[in-house]
Amino acid sequence: MRIDKKNITAVILAGGKGRRLEGQDKGLVVYKGKALIQHVIERIHSQVGSIVINANRNQETYASYGYSTISDEMSDFQGPLAGFASAMKLVKTDYIITLPCDGPSLPLDLVSRMLSKLNDYTDPSNCIAVAHDGERMQPVHALIPVALITSLEAFLANGDRKIDLWYAKHELVLVDFSDQPDAFFNINKKEQLGEAHH
Repeated sequence: MRIDKKNITAVILAGGKGRRLEGQDKGLVVYKGKALIQHVIERIHSQVGSIVINANRNQETYASYGYSTISDEMSDFQGPLAGFASAMKLVKTDYIITLPCDGPSLPLDLVSRMLSKLNDYTDPSNCIAVAHDGERMQPVHALIPVALITSLEAFLANGDRKIDLWYAKHELVLVDFSDQPDAFFNINKKEQLGEAHH
């Protein structure tokens, strides 16, 4: 069964503590004249059927971008997998694609490349596609079947939080983006906000 982009919800992960940015809410930090989350929305909206924003604070500000916002069900900022789980329970599509809120240059063909790889599989419902920049896996750029929510909830209930350990329980499909490694540049430090990355 071929996966269609309309059957994918982008989940923009803005639920972290922003420790390396002195506790600022990363998605709302201004970069090149607009909030980081706005850069991400502009680059992903035409690639998917719908968008939700996973945020644990400033929900009203995020909601002003016109998309649903969801908070982690687990308290105390439990990391990206908690955001994945909250989104998987609420979206109406069969797939989610996860994205960090601090990656303003994400590939404009992120979804189409992942789909062309997954659509080669007879049954992609146990496959997780993850971007690879040529040097390393980019674990929070992942296309995940919502049907895996049961597996993810069991993993979290067990006290596990490591993203790659959960991925290893399923068929991991790495998608090559080595031709555009800079697309995965993300903002972690204040100094980077003034840097011109293209």
